Amino acid sequence: MTRGTIAFIDDEPRLCEAAADWLGASGFEVATFTDPGQAVATLDPARLDCVVTDLRMPGLDGRGVLDRLRAADPGLPVILLSGHADVPLAVEAMRTGAFDFLEKPYSAEHLVTAIDRAVDLRRLRREAGAPRWASAVAERIEARLPGAAPVILALRERLAALADLAVDLLITGPAGSGREEAARALHEAGRRARRPFLSLTLAGQPAAQIEAELFGDTRPASRDGSREAPRDMSREARPRGGLLDAATGGTLYIAGIEDLPPALQHRLTRALPDRGGAAPRGDETRLIAATALDPHALHARLRPELFHRLAGAEIALPPLAARREDLPLLYTRALVEAATRLGRPVPDLALDELDRIAAQPWPDNLPELRAAALRRVLALAAPPRPGPIAPVPLPDRLAAIEAGLIAEAMAAAEGQVAAAAEALGIPRRTLAEKLQRLRLR
Repeated sequence: MTRGTIAFIDDEPRLCEAAADWLGASGFEVATFTDPGQAVATLDPARLDCVVTDLRMPGLDGRGVLDRLRAADPGLPVILLSGHADVPLAVEAMRTGAFDFLEKPYSAEHLVTAIDRAVDLRRLRREAGAPRWASAVAERIEARLPGAAPVILALRERLAALADLAVDLLITGPAGSGREEAARALHEAGRRARRPFLSLTLAGQPAAQIEAELFGDTRPASRDGSREAPRDMSREARPRGGLLDAATGGTLYIAGIEDLPPALQHRLTRALPDRGGAAPRGDETRLIAATALDPHALHARLRPELFHRLAGAEIALPPLAARREDLPLLYTRALVEAATRLGRPVPDLALDELDRIAAQPWPDNLPELRAAALRRVLALAAPPRPGPIAPVPLPDRLAAIEAGLIAEAMAAAEGQVAAAAEALGIPRRTLAEKLQRLRLR
C-alpha cells in the first residue's frame, strides 16, 4: 500500500517535476498537472487521498479546483499553495472547505507533513463511512427493486457488489421484469450517480437513426463509405453529439441490444473505454445492455467481442411468477402510486383480494400489475377473477393492509407526519419508522 495517492496541480512545469520527484521518493503515488482544467476533467476524486493545488493560476484558479473537486467528493482534502499576497484568500478558502494551505516558498518536509495529515484524515473518514455507505447503497437499490422474495434479495446483493466496478453489464429477463429499474439501481448505487444516466431503445429503429443517436452522426453513409451532406438542415438534421459522448462518466443503457446492427456493434465496442482497473475512472462510461433473449440466443445475434464484453457480468431478472410472496406488497405500492398521482383515495384492500393478486400468473409482469392497480383506483373493473389461491403469509397480508391505511392517512394529511400519526392513533416516531420501512415517504 502506498503512502497515499496524490494529485499535484501547478501551472509551472518545474514545480510539478520537483513535486513528482520528492513525493514519489517519499512513497506517494503522484499525478501532476500543469493545466487545472484538464486536471478537474480527468481526476476521479474517489481514487484520490489528497489534492495539492496552486492558488493563483490562469484560467481555473485554485479556488475553482477546490470547489469543483469537493462538489464531486466533499470528503476529499485539498491543500492550497499560495504566495504571500494571496494568504488572505487561502485563509478564506479554508473556511469554505480547504484542508490546509502552505505559503510559498515551502519546504519539501513541510509539504509531506501536511499531506500525511490529509491522507490520515481521508482514510479515517473512509473507514468510518464504509458501513453507512453500504447501508445507503442497499437502500437505494431496495427503493428501485422492493420485495423480500429470495430471488430479489440475491439480486440486490449482486447489484450492490457490481455497482462501483469498472465493468459493462448485461441484464436479461422477460419484458416488464424491471430491467431498466435494475440498470438505474446500479447507476444510483455507485459513484456514477453524479453523472448522466441515458437510455436508448433499439426496437423498431432504422440503422441510420440508431447511429445518429449513439454517435451523433446525422449524414447517412453512402455506398462507398463516405458521408453525404444532409438534404434538410432543419434543427432535427443538424449534427449533434451522440448519447455515448453525453453519458461520459455515467451510464448508457441500451434496451434490446440484439437489434444493434453488426457494423454498429463493432463501432460501439471500439468506442467503449478500456477497462484497466477495479474502480471506475471519472471519464469512463459504463454500458448496460438489456435483452429479453437468453444468453445462447443473444450470442447468435451479437459480434463475439461485444457479447463477451457484456456477458462477463450478467444479471438475470426473474418474472413476477417467481416472486409471488412479493405480489401483495408490489400491488399495494402500485395502488398507492396510482392513487397519489390521480389525487384519489387508496382503495380498501381485503385479504381475499390480496390472495387473488398473489395467485394470478401476471405473464406481462410489472406493467400488467400496475395496470390492474390503476383500474382498481379508477374503479373501472372489478379486481382480478378468483383463481387457484396460493397461500400468502399473514404478516405479508397485514403489511399490505397497513401500507394502504398509512398511505391514505398521509394523503389526507397532505404529507404532514404529525397529523397523519394523530389520525392513526400512533406516535409520530412510530409512523416515521413505518414510512421508512414501507418506502412510502
